[in-house]
Amino acid sequence: MPENLRSQAVTQGHARSPNRAMLRAVGFSDPDFIKPIVGVANGFSTITPCNMGLDILAKRAESGVREAGGMPQIFGTITISDGISMGTEGMKYSLVSREVIADSIETVCNGQSLDGVLAIGGCDKNMPGAMLAIARMNIPAIFVYGGTIKPGHLDGKDLTVVSAFEAVGEYSAGKIDEQQLLEVERHACPGAGSCGGMYTANTMSSAFEAMGMSLMYSSTMAAEDAEKADSTQKSAQVLVEAIRKQILPSQIITRKALENAISVIMAVGGSTNSVLHFLAIARAMGVPLTLDDFETIRGRVPVLCDLKPSGRYVATDLHKAGGIPQVMKMLLVHDLLHGDALTITGQTIAELLVDIPAEPPTGQDVIRPWDNPMYRQGHLAILKGNLASEGAVAKISGVKTPVIEGPARVFDSEEECLKAVLDGKISAGDVVVVRYEGPKGGPGMREMLAPTSAIIGAGLGDKVGLITDGRFSGGTYGLVVGHVAPEAAVGGAIALVEEGDSITIDARDRKLQLNVSDEELARRRANWQPRPPRYTKGVLAKYAKLVSSSSLGAVTDLDL
Repeated sequence: MPENLRSQAVTQGHARSPNRAMLRAVGFSDPDFIKPIVGVANGFSTITPCNMGLDILAKRAESGVREAGGMPQIFGTITISDGISMGTEGMKYSLVSREVIADSIETVCNGQSLDGVLAIGGCDKNMPGAMLAIARMNIPAIFVYGGTIKPGHLDGKDLTVVSAFEAVGEYSAGKIDEQQLLEVERHACPGAGSCGGMYTANTMSSAFEAMGMSLMYSSTMAAEDAEKADSTQKSAQVLVEAIRKQILPSQIITRKALENAISVIMAVGGSTNSVLHFLAIARAMGVPLTLDDFETIRGRVPVLCDLKPSGRYVATDLHKAGGIPQVMKMLLVHDLLHGDALTITGQTIAELLVDIPAEPPTGQDVIRPWDNPMYRQGHLAILKGNLASEGAVAKISGVKTPVIEGPARVFDSEEECLKAVLDGKISAGDVVVVRYEGPKGGPGMREMLAPTSAIIGAGLGDKVGLITDGRFSGGTYGLVVGHVAPEAAVGGAIALVEEGDSITIDARDRKLQLNVSDEELARRRANWQPRPPRYTKGVLAKYAKLVSSSSLGAVTDLDL
Protein backbone atom coordinates (compact mmCIF):
# COMPACT_ATOMS: atom_id res chain seq x y z
CA MET A 1 0.00 0.00 0.00
CA PRO A 2 1.45 3.41 -0.93
CA GLU A 3 2.05 5.85 1.93
CA ASN A 4 0.42 8.64 -0.06
CA LEU A 5 -2.85 6.76 -0.42
CA ARG A 6 -4.98 9.88 -0.85
CA SER A 7 -2.54 12.52 -2.04
CA GLN A 8 -1.41 10.46 -5.02
CA ALA A 9 -4.60 11.76 -6.63
CA VAL A 10 -2.83 15.12 -7.02
CA THR A 11 0.82 14.01 -7.27
CA GLN A 12 0.92 11.02 -9.64
CA GLY A 13 0.67 10.74 -13.43
CA HIS A 14 1.35 12.96 -16.43
CA ALA A 15 -2.04 14.68 -16.12
CA ARG A 16 -1.04 15.95 -12.67
CA SER A 17 1.99 17.91 -13.89
CA PRO A 18 0.22 21.26 -13.21
CA ASN A 19 -0.67 20.07 -9.71
CA ARG A 20 2.94 19.17 -9.01
CA ALA A 21 4.07 22.50 -10.41
CA MET A 22 2.01 24.24 -7.73
CA LEU A 23 3.42 21.99 -5.02
CA ARG A 24 6.99 22.68 -6.13
CA ALA A 25 6.35 26.35 -5.41
CA VAL A 26 5.66 25.54 -1.74
CA GLY A 27 8.76 23.40 -1.31
CA PHE A 28 8.18 19.97 -2.88
CA SER A 29 10.98 18.33 -4.88
CA ASP A 30 11.00 15.14 -6.95
CA PRO A 31 11.40 12.65 -4.03
CA ASP A 32 8.58 14.30 -2.06
CA PHE A 33 5.76 13.32 -4.40
CA ILE A 34 5.62 9.78 -3.05
CA LYS A 35 5.57 10.88 0.61
CA PRO A 36 2.35 11.22 2.61
CA ILE A 37 1.10 14.80 2.69
CA VAL A 38 0.08 15.74 6.23
CA GLY A 39 -2.10 18.71 7.01
CA VAL A 40 -1.32 20.77 10.11
CA ALA A 41 -4.56 22.53 11.01
CA ASN A 42 -3.27 25.53 12.94
CA GLY A 43 -5.70 27.45 15.15
CA PHE A 44 -3.16 30.19 15.87
CA SER A 45 -4.41 33.71 16.45
CA THR A 46 -3.79 36.58 18.82
CA ILE A 47 -7.54 36.90 19.41
CA THR A 48 -7.23 34.90 22.62
CA PRO A 49 -4.48 33.76 25.02
CA CYS A 50 -5.74 30.21 24.42
CA ASN A 51 -4.39 30.27 20.85
CA MET A 52 -1.55 32.79 20.89
CA GLY A 53 1.11 30.10 21.35
CA LEU A 54 -0.10 27.70 18.66
CA ASP A 55 2.13 28.96 15.87
CA ILE A 56 5.19 27.70 17.76
CA LEU A 57 3.54 24.30 18.08
CA ALA A 58 2.62 24.24 14.40
CA LYS A 59 6.29 24.74 13.50
CA ARG A 60 7.27 21.85 15.78
CA ALA A 61 4.58 19.70 14.19
CA GLU A 62 5.93 20.62 10.77
CA SER A 63 9.41 19.56 11.89
CA GLY A 64 8.09 16.29 13.30
CA VAL A 65 6.27 15.40 10.11
CA ARG A 66 9.41 16.01 8.03
CA GLU A 67 11.58 13.96 10.38
CA ALA A 68 9.14 11.06 10.12
CA GLY A 69 9.19 11.12 6.32
CA GLY A 70 6.04 13.08 5.56
CA MET A 71 5.38 16.38 3.78
CA PRO A 72 3.64 18.91 6.06
CA GLN A 73 1.26 21.56 4.83
CA ILE A 74 0.09 24.14 7.36
CA PHE A 75 -3.30 25.80 7.05
CA GLY A 76 -5.32 28.00 9.36
CA THR A 77 -8.58 27.59 11.21
CA ILE A 78 -10.56 30.19 13.13
CA THR A 79 -11.32 30.64 16.79
CA ILE A 80 -13.65 32.67 18.99
CA SER A 81 -12.57 33.62 22.50
CA ASP A 82 -15.42 32.64 24.78
CA GLY A 83 -13.93 34.65 27.62
CA ILE A 84 -13.75 37.85 25.57
CA SER A 85 -17.12 37.49 23.85
CA MET A 86 -18.85 36.32 27.07
CA GLY A 87 -21.89 38.37 28.01
CA THR A 88 -22.11 40.06 24.60
CA GLU A 89 -23.91 39.43 21.34
CA GLY A 90 -20.61 38.03 20.05
CA MET A 91 -20.99 34.98 22.27
CA LYS A 92 -23.68 33.76 19.88
CA TYR A 93 -20.86 32.91 17.48
CA SER A 94 -19.03 30.63 19.90
CA LEU A 95 -20.87 27.35 19.35
CA VAL A 96 -21.29 28.31 15.70
CA SER A 97 -17.50 28.40 15.46
CA ARG A 98 -17.41 24.68 16.26
CA GLU A 99 -19.15 24.02 12.96
CA VAL A 100 -17.03 26.54 11.05
CA ILE A 101 -13.85 24.92 12.36
CA ALA A 102 -15.10 21.44 11.45
CA ASP A 103 -16.16 22.56 8.00
CA SER A 104 -12.86 24.34 7.33
CA ILE A 105 -10.69 21.38 8.31
CA GLU A 106 -12.85 18.98 6.30
CA THR A 107 -12.78 21.33 3.32
CA VAL A 108 -9.00 21.66 3.23
CA CYS A 109 -8.21 18.00 3.93
CA ASN A 110 -10.60 16.69 1.31
CA GLY A 111 -10.05 19.53 -1.14
CA GLN A 112 -6.29 18.95 -1.07
CA SER A 113 -6.48 15.13 -0.81
CA LEU A 114 -4.36 15.10 2.35
CA ASP A 115 -3.24 11.76 3.74
CA GLY A 116 -3.72 12.75 7.37
CA VAL A 117 -4.19 15.72 9.65
CA LEU A 118 -2.69 16.99 12.88
CA ALA A 119 -5.07 19.52 14.40
CA ILE A 120 -3.81 22.05 16.95
CA GLY A 121 -6.32 23.97 19.04
CA GLY A 122 -6.67 25.93 22.25
CA CYS A 123 -9.99 27.64 22.98
CA ASP A 124 -13.13 25.66 23.81
CA LYS A 125 -14.61 24.97 20.38
CA ASN A 126 -11.27 24.15 18.73
CA MET A 127 -11.31 20.63 20.16
CA PRO A 128 -14.82 19.48 19.22
CA GLY A 129 -14.63 21.33 15.91
CA ALA A 130 -11.48 19.46 14.96
CA MET A 131 -12.83 16.12 16.16
CA LEU A 132 -16.06 16.52 14.20
CA ALA A 133 -14.00 16.97 11.04
CA ILE A 134 -11.77 14.03 11.92
CA ALA A 135 -14.79 11.80 12.50
CA ARG A 136 -16.48 12.87 9.26
CA MET A 137 -13.39 12.34 7.09
CA ASN A 138 -12.07 9.18 8.78
CA ILE A 139 -8.47 9.78 7.72
CA PRO A 140 -5.50 9.21 10.07
CA ALA A 141 -5.49 12.07 12.55
CA ILE A 142 -4.22 13.25 15.91
CA PHE A 143 -5.23 16.18 18.09
CA VAL A 144 -2.69 18.42 19.82
CA TYR A 145 -3.95 20.63 22.62
CA GLY A 146 -2.30 24.05 22.80
CA GLY A 147 -1.95 23.73 26.55
CA THR A 148 -3.40 25.28 29.67
CA ILE A 149 -2.62 28.71 31.07
CA LYS A 150 -0.69 28.90 34.31
CA PRO A 151 -2.66 30.31 37.25
CA GLY A 152 -2.52 33.94 38.15
CA HIS A 153 -1.70 34.86 41.74
CA LEU A 154 -3.04 37.51 44.10
CA ASP A 155 -2.82 37.65 47.89
CA GLY A 156 -1.68 34.04 48.09
CA LYS A 157 -4.57 32.69 45.98
CA ASP A 158 -4.58 31.10 42.51
CA LEU A 159 -6.68 33.01 39.99
CA THR A 160 -8.31 32.10 36.68
CA VAL A 161 -10.47 34.12 34.31
CA VAL A 162 -13.51 32.92 36.28
CA SER A 163 -12.09 34.77 39.28
CA ALA A 164 -12.58 37.99 37.32
CA PHE A 165 -16.19 37.14 36.44
CA GLU A 166 -16.93 36.36 40.09
CA ALA A 167 -15.19 39.55 41.21
CA VAL A 168 -17.73 41.52 39.17
CA GLY A 169 -20.48 39.98 41.28
CA GLU A 170 -18.55 40.69 44.48
CA TYR A 171 -18.07 44.30 43.44
CA SER A 172 -21.77 44.70 42.60
CA ALA A 173 -22.67 43.23 45.99
CA GLY A 174 -20.34 45.67 47.75
CA LYS A 175 -17.98 42.94 48.95
CA ILE A 176 -14.89 44.37 47.24
CA ASP A 177 -14.01 47.85 46.04
CA GLU A 178 -13.08 49.03 42.56
CA GLN A 179 -9.33 48.74 43.21
CA GLN A 180 -9.67 45.12 44.33
CA LEU A 181 -11.69 44.35 41.19
CA LEU A 182 -8.96 45.91 39.07
CA GLU A 183 -6.24 43.88 40.81
CA VAL A 184 -8.09 40.62 40.09
CA GLU A 185 -8.45 41.68 36.46
CA ARG A 186 -4.72 42.47 36.24
CA HIS A 187 -3.58 39.13 37.69
CA ALA A 188 -6.15 36.58 36.43
CA CYS A 189 -4.56 35.70 33.06
CA PRO A 190 -0.74 35.81 33.23
CA GLY A 191 0.14 34.45 29.77
CA ALA A 192 -0.60 32.02 26.96
CA GLY A 193 -2.87 29.03 27.31
CA SER A 194 -6.48 28.02 27.76
CA CYS A 195 -8.48 28.78 30.90
CA GLY A 196 -6.78 27.02 33.79
CA GLY A 197 -9.49 25.14 35.69
CA MET A 198 -11.32 22.02 34.57
CA TYR A 199 -13.37 24.22 32.28
CA THR A 200 -14.42 23.23 28.76
CA ALA A 201 -11.03 23.41 27.03
CA ASN A 202 -9.22 21.28 29.62
CA THR A 203 -12.23 18.96 29.84
CA MET A 204 -12.21 18.27 26.12
CA SER A 205 -8.43 17.88 25.93
CA SER A 206 -8.56 15.39 28.82
CA ALA A 207 -11.37 13.48 27.15
CA PHE A 208 -9.48 13.28 23.85
CA GLU A 209 -6.48 11.85 25.67
CA ALA A 210 -8.75 9.26 27.28
CA MET A 211 -10.31 8.52 23.90
CA GLY A 212 -6.92 7.72 22.40
CA MET A 213 -6.81 10.61 19.91
CA SER A 214 -4.07 12.54 21.74
CA LEU A 215 -0.84 11.43 23.36
CA MET A 216 -0.76 10.51 27.05
CA TYR A 217 -0.03 13.42 29.44
CA SER A 218 -0.48 15.99 26.66
CA SER A 219 -3.84 17.33 27.83
CA THR A 220 -2.68 18.93 31.08
CA MET A 221 0.65 20.43 30.00
CA ALA A 222 1.11 24.17 30.37
CA ALA A 223 1.13 26.06 27.07
CA GLU A 224 4.40 27.82 27.82
CA ASP A 225 6.40 24.79 29.01
CA ALA A 226 8.96 23.12 26.75
CA GLU A 227 7.33 19.71 27.14
CA LYS A 228 4.28 21.00 25.24
CA ALA A 229 6.31 21.68 22.10
CA ASP A 230 8.20 18.39 22.51
CA SER A 231 4.90 16.50 22.78
CA THR A 232 3.66 18.23 19.63
CA GLN A 233 6.68 17.06 17.66
CA LYS A 234 6.20 13.54 18.98
CA SER A 235 2.51 13.69 18.01
CA ALA A 236 3.49 14.49 14.43
CA GLN A 237 5.80 11.50 14.30
CA VAL A 238 3.13 9.21 15.72
CA LEU A 239 0.67 10.47 13.11
CA VAL A 240 2.98 9.72 10.18
CA GLU A 241 3.38 6.17 11.47
CA ALA A 242 -0.42 5.90 11.82
CA ILE A 243 -0.74 6.96 8.17
CA ARG A 244 1.64 4.17 7.16
CA LYS A 245 -0.36 1.65 9.19
CA GLN A 246 -3.71 3.23 8.20
CA ILE A 247 -4.92 3.52 11.77
CA LEU A 248 -8.22 5.32 11.22
CA PRO A 249 -10.46 7.32 13.56
CA SER A 250 -13.21 4.74 13.05
CA GLN A 251 -10.94 2.20 14.75
CA ILE A 252 -10.33 4.54 17.70
CA ILE A 253 -13.54 6.55 18.20
CA THR A 254 -15.65 3.53 19.12
CA ARG A 255 -18.37 3.09 21.69
CA LYS A 256 -15.73 1.89 24.16
CA ALA A 257 -13.59 4.95 23.54
CA LEU A 258 -16.53 7.29 24.02
CA GLU A 259 -17.40 5.58 27.30
CA ASN A 260 -13.77 5.96 28.38
CA ALA A 261 -13.88 9.67 27.57
CA ILE A 262 -17.13 10.22 29.47
CA SER A 263 -15.81 8.27 32.46
CA VAL A 264 -12.77 10.55 32.63
CA ILE A 265 -14.98 13.63 32.26
CA MET A 266 -16.94 12.49 35.31
CA ALA A 267 -13.80 11.61 37.28
CA VAL A 268 -12.18 15.03 36.75
CA GLY A 269 -15.38 17.05 37.28
CA GLY A 270 -15.52 18.30 33.68
CA SER A 271 -17.70 20.81 31.86
CA THR A 272 -21.37 20.45 30.91
CA ASN A 273 -20.37 21.44 27.37
CA SER A 274 -18.68 18.06 26.96
CA VAL A 275 -22.13 16.45 26.84
CA LEU A 276 -23.14 18.56 23.86
CA HIS A 277 -19.85 17.99 22.05
CA PHE A 278 -19.64 14.24 22.54
CA LEU A 279 -23.20 13.75 21.32
CA ALA A 280 -22.11 15.56 18.15
CA ILE A 281 -18.82 13.65 17.80
CA ALA A 282 -20.56 10.31 18.26
CA ARG A 283 -23.10 11.17 15.60
CA ALA A 284 -20.38 12.24 13.15
CA MET A 285 -18.61 8.93 13.75
CA GLY A 286 -21.84 6.93 13.49
CA VAL A 287 -21.62 5.58 17.05
CA PRO A 288 -24.90 5.45 19.04
CA LEU A 289 -24.81 7.75 22.09
CA THR A 290 -27.63 9.48 23.98
CA LEU A 291 -28.09 11.72 26.99
CA ASP A 292 -29.14 8.67 28.99
CA ASP A 293 -25.70 7.13 28.46
CA PHE A 294 -24.13 10.04 30.34
CA GLU A 295 -26.47 9.42 33.25
CA THR A 296 -25.62 5.70 33.28
CA ILE A 297 -21.89 6.42 33.41
CA ARG A 298 -22.40 9.15 36.03
CA GLY A 299 -24.02 6.60 38.31
CA ARG A 300 -20.93 4.40 38.45
CA VAL A 301 -17.96 6.80 38.22
CA PRO A 302 -16.84 8.89 41.23
CA VAL A 303 -15.40 12.40 41.03
CA LEU A 304 -11.74 11.87 41.95
CA CYS A 305 -10.22 15.31 41.33
CA ASP A 306 -10.49 18.51 43.36
CA LEU A 307 -10.43 21.00 40.52
CA LYS A 308 -11.83 24.44 39.80
CA PRO A 309 -14.46 25.77 39.30
CA SER A 310 -16.04 24.13 42.37
CA GLY A 311 -12.74 22.75 43.72
CA ARG A 312 -9.36 24.21 44.65
CA TYR A 313 -6.84 23.29 41.98
CA VAL A 314 -6.06 23.99 38.32
CA ALA A 315 -4.94 21.79 35.43
CA THR A 316 -1.23 22.35 35.99
CA ASP A 317 -1.67 20.98 39.51
CA LEU A 318 -3.37 17.91 38.05
CA HIS A 319 -0.44 17.47 35.68
CA LYS A 320 2.06 17.49 38.54
CA ALA A 321 -0.04 14.91 40.40
CA GLY A 322 0.05 12.40 37.55
CA GLY A 323 -2.30 13.88 34.97
CA ILE A 324 -5.01 12.08 33.09
CA PRO A 325 -3.05 8.78 32.88
CA GLN A 326 -3.17 8.53 36.69
CA VAL A 327 -6.93 9.09 36.67
CA MET A 328 -7.36 6.57 33.85
CA LYS A 329 -5.34 3.92 35.66
CA MET A 330 -7.51 4.26 38.75
CA LEU A 331 -10.62 3.82 36.62
CA LEU A 332 -9.05 0.89 34.78
CA VAL A 333 -8.19 -1.12 37.90
CA HIS A 334 -11.77 -0.66 39.11
CA ASP A 335 -13.24 -1.89 35.80
CA LEU A 336 -14.53 1.53 34.78
CA LEU A 337 -12.37 1.88 31.68
CA HIS A 338 -12.11 -0.28 28.56
CA GLY A 339 -8.45 -1.24 28.51
CA ASP A 340 -8.67 -2.88 25.10
CA ALA A 341 -9.61 0.35 23.33
CA LEU A 342 -7.12 1.30 20.59
CA THR A 343 -5.17 4.56 20.54
CA ILE A 344 -3.53 6.52 17.73
CA THR A 345 -0.17 5.05 18.80
CA GLY A 346 -1.34 1.57 17.77
CA GLN A 347 -1.25 0.46 21.41
CA THR A 348 -4.24 -0.12 23.63
CA ILE A 349 -5.18 1.96 26.64
CA ALA A 350 -4.11 -0.84 28.98
CA GLU A 351 -0.73 -1.14 27.30
CA LEU A 352 -0.08 2.59 27.68
CA LEU A 353 -1.10 2.55 31.36
CA VAL A 354 0.82 -0.57 32.38
CA ASP A 355 3.50 1.28 34.37
CA ILE A 356 1.15 3.79 36.06
CA PRO A 357 0.49 3.03 39.76
CA ALA A 358 -3.02 2.08 40.82
CA GLU A 359 -3.25 4.88 43.39
CA PRO A 360 -2.22 8.54 43.13
CA PRO A 361 1.03 9.71 44.73
CA THR A 362 1.06 10.65 48.38
CA GLY A 363 1.76 14.21 49.46
CA GLN A 364 -0.85 15.73 47.12
CA ASP A 365 -4.64 16.01 47.25
CA VAL A 366 -5.48 17.05 43.69
CA ILE A 367 -6.29 13.43 42.78
CA ARG A 368 -8.04 11.79 45.69
CA PRO A 369 -7.51 8.12 46.68
CA TRP A 370 -10.17 5.74 45.41
CA ASP A 371 -11.64 5.21 48.88
CA ASN A 372 -11.91 8.96 49.52
CA PRO A 373 -13.31 10.62 46.36
CA MET A 374 -14.73 14.12 46.14
CA TYR A 375 -18.12 12.58 45.33
CA ARG A 376 -19.25 8.97 45.09
CA GLN A 377 -20.98 9.59 41.76
CA GLY A 378 -20.35 11.80 38.77
CA HIS A 379 -21.33 15.44 38.71
CA LEU A 380 -23.08 15.85 35.33
CA ALA A 381 -26.69 14.84 35.90
CA ILE A 382 -29.31 14.50 33.19
CA LEU A 383 -32.60 16.00 34.37
CA LYS A 384 -35.99 15.38 32.79
CA GLY A 385 -39.55 16.45 33.48
CA ASN A 386 -42.29 18.56 31.96
CA LEU A 387 -39.83 21.45 31.62
CA ALA A 388 -37.32 19.31 29.70
CA SER A 389 -38.97 16.33 28.05
CA GLU A 390 -35.89 15.72 25.89
CA GLY A 391 -33.54 16.33 28.80
CA ALA A 392 -31.31 18.97 30.38
CA VAL A 393 -27.82 18.93 31.88
CA ALA A 394 -27.02 19.95 35.46
CA LYS A 395 -23.57 20.29 36.98
CA ILE A 396 -24.03 19.31 40.62
CA SER A 397 -20.45 19.28 41.95
CA GLY A 398 -20.10 21.52 44.97
CA VAL A 399 -23.87 21.93 45.28
CA LYS A 400 -24.91 22.13 48.93
CA THR A 401 -28.63 22.36 48.18
CA PRO A 402 -29.51 19.67 45.60
CA VAL A 403 -33.23 20.55 45.61
CA ILE A 404 -34.68 24.01 45.07
CA GLU A 405 -38.35 24.81 44.68
CA GLY A 406 -39.19 28.44 44.20
CA PRO A 407 -40.80 31.15 42.15
CA ALA A 408 -39.69 31.63 38.55
CA ARG A 409 -37.88 34.83 37.65
CA VAL A 410 -38.25 34.88 33.88
CA PHE A 411 -35.88 36.60 31.44
CA ASP A 412 -35.93 36.39 27.65
CA SER A 413 -32.22 37.11 27.27
CA GLU A 414 -28.94 36.83 29.18
CA GLU A 415 -28.59 40.63 29.32
CA GLU A 416 -31.92 41.04 31.11
CA CYS A 417 -30.93 38.40 33.64
CA LEU A 418 -27.48 39.87 34.33
CA LYS A 419 -28.91 43.34 34.89
CA ALA A 420 -31.38 41.97 37.43
CA VAL A 421 -28.61 40.15 39.31
CA LEU A 422 -26.28 43.16 39.39
CA ASP A 423 -29.17 45.40 40.47
CA GLY A 424 -29.84 43.13 43.45
CA LYS A 425 -33.26 42.04 42.21
CA ILE A 426 -32.67 38.28 42.62
CA SER A 427 -33.38 36.82 46.05
CA ALA A 428 -32.58 33.60 47.86
CA GLY A 429 -35.02 30.88 46.84
CA ASP A 430 -35.65 32.24 43.34
CA VAL A 431 -35.41 30.03 40.27
CA VAL A 432 -34.00 32.16 37.45
CA VAL A 433 -35.18 31.21 33.94
CA VAL A 434 -33.20 32.46 30.93
CA ARG A 435 -34.82 31.45 27.66
CA TYR A 436 -34.70 32.11 23.92
CA GLU A 437 -30.95 31.51 24.19
CA GLY A 438 -31.00 28.00 22.71
CA PRO A 439 -29.36 26.76 19.50
CA LYS A 440 -32.12 28.19 17.29
CA GLY A 441 -33.46 30.90 19.56
CA GLY A 442 -30.23 32.68 20.39
CA PRO A 443 -29.17 31.62 17.91
CA GLY A 444 -25.95 29.97 19.02
CA MET A 445 -26.73 28.82 22.57
CA ARG A 446 -24.72 31.39 24.50
CA GLU A 447 -22.94 30.48 27.72
CA MET A 448 -24.19 32.14 30.90
CA LEU A 449 -20.94 32.65 32.80
CA ALA A 450 -21.59 36.33 33.47
CA PRO A 451 -24.91 35.91 35.34
CA THR A 452 -23.88 32.71 37.12
CA SER A 453 -20.60 34.24 38.27
CA ALA A 454 -22.47 37.34 39.41
CA ILE A 455 -24.83 35.13 41.42
CA ILE A 456 -21.83 33.39 43.02
CA GLY A 457 -20.13 36.70 43.70
CA ALA A 458 -23.30 38.04 45.34
CA GLY A 459 -23.27 35.11 47.77
CA LEU A 460 -26.35 33.43 46.29
CA GLY A 461 -24.68 30.42 44.71
CA ASP A 462 -26.29 27.89 47.06
CA LYS A 463 -29.56 29.77 47.37
CA VAL A 464 -30.66 30.37 43.78
CA GLY A 465 -31.41 27.96 40.94
CA LEU A 466 -30.90 28.88 37.28
CA ILE A 467 -32.24 27.09 34.22
CA THR A 468 -31.73 27.95 30.56
CA ASP A 469 -32.04 26.57 27.06
CA GLY A 470 -28.61 28.09 26.54
CA ARG A 471 -25.32 26.75 27.87
CA PHE A 472 -23.06 27.26 30.84
CA SER A 473 -19.35 27.89 30.76
CA GLY A 474 -17.09 25.17 32.06
CA GLY A 475 -16.27 27.72 34.74
CA THR A 476 -19.83 27.67 36.11
CA TYR A 477 -20.90 25.95 39.29
CA GLY A 478 -23.93 26.03 41.57
CA LEU A 479 -27.39 24.55 41.01
CA VAL A 480 -27.60 25.45 37.34
CA VAL A 481 -29.38 23.52 34.60
CA GLY A 482 -28.59 24.13 30.94
CA HIS A 483 -29.34 22.63 27.54
CA VAL A 484 -33.07 22.55 28.38
CA ALA A 485 -34.75 20.82 25.45
CA PRO A 486 -36.99 21.41 23.62
CA GLU A 487 -35.87 25.03 23.63
CA ALA A 488 -38.16 28.05 23.84
CA ALA A 489 -37.78 28.99 20.17
CA VAL A 490 -39.51 25.78 19.05
CA GLY A 491 -42.24 25.94 21.67
CA GLY A 492 -40.63 23.95 24.45
CA ALA A 493 -42.22 24.20 27.88
CA ILE A 494 -39.57 26.70 28.99
CA ALA A 495 -41.31 29.19 26.66
CA LEU A 496 -44.53 28.78 28.65
CA VAL A 497 -43.13 29.66 32.09
CA GLU A 498 -44.64 32.80 33.63
CA GLU A 499 -43.20 35.05 36.32
CA GLY A 500 -43.88 33.59 39.75
CA ASP A 501 -44.63 30.02 38.60
CA SER A 502 -43.34 27.37 40.97
CA ILE A 503 -40.39 25.39 39.58
CA THR A 504 -38.65 22.41 41.14
CA ILE A 505 -35.01 21.56 40.40
CA ASP A 506 -34.26 18.18 41.98
CA ALA A 507 -30.71 16.99 41.35
CA ARG A 508 -31.18 13.92 43.54
CA ASP A 509 -34.15 12.52 41.62
CA ARG A 510 -33.00 14.17 38.37
CA LYS A 511 -36.23 16.11 37.81
CA LEU A 512 -36.95 19.50 36.30
CA GLN A 513 -40.59 20.33 36.85
CA LEU A 514 -42.87 23.29 36.20
CA ASN A 515 -45.52 23.00 38.89
CA VAL A 516 -48.43 24.01 36.68
CA SER A 517 -51.35 21.78 35.67
CA ASP A 518 -51.40 20.07 32.29
CA GLU A 519 -54.57 21.97 31.47
CA GLU A 520 -52.94 25.33 32.16
CA LEU A 521 -49.89 24.38 30.10
CA ALA A 522 -52.16 23.36 27.23
CA ARG A 523 -53.92 26.74 27.42
CA ARG A 524 -50.62 28.59 27.36
CA ARG A 525 -49.33 26.47 24.49
CA ALA A 526 -52.40 27.27 22.41
CA ASN A 527 -51.66 30.97 22.82
CA TRP A 528 -47.91 30.74 22.19
CA GLN A 529 -46.50 32.12 18.95
CA PRO A 530 -42.96 31.57 17.65
CA ARG A 531 -40.77 34.63 17.54
CA PRO A 532 -39.45 35.95 14.25
CA PRO A 533 -35.81 35.05 13.55
CA ARG A 534 -33.33 37.41 15.15
CA TYR A 535 -31.05 37.13 12.11
CA THR A 536 -32.18 36.81 8.49
CA LYS A 537 -28.84 36.60 6.69
CA GLY A 538 -25.30 35.47 7.32
CA VAL A 539 -23.84 32.66 9.37
CA LEU A 540 -26.21 32.98 12.33
CA ALA A 541 -29.25 32.81 10.06
CA LYS A 542 -27.89 29.70 8.35
CA TYR A 543 -27.05 28.15 11.71
CA ALA A 544 -30.50 28.82 13.16
CA LYS A 545 -32.14 27.19 10.15
CA LEU A 546 -29.99 24.06 10.22
CA VAL A 547 -29.17 23.40 13.88
CA SER A 548 -30.72 20.49 15.76
CA SER A 549 -31.85 20.24 19.37
CA SER A 550 -29.16 20.37 22.04
CA SER A 551 -30.32 16.90 23.11
CA LEU A 552 -28.85 15.67 19.80
CA GLY A 553 -25.62 17.65 20.07
CA ALA A 554 -26.76 20.85 18.28
CA VAL A 555 -25.45 19.47 14.98
CA THR A 556 -26.11 21.19 11.66
CA ASP A 557 -26.32 18.20 9.35
CA LEU A 558 -28.97 16.10 11.11
CA ASP A 559 -31.50 15.76 8.30
CA LEU A 560 -29.31 16.41 5.27
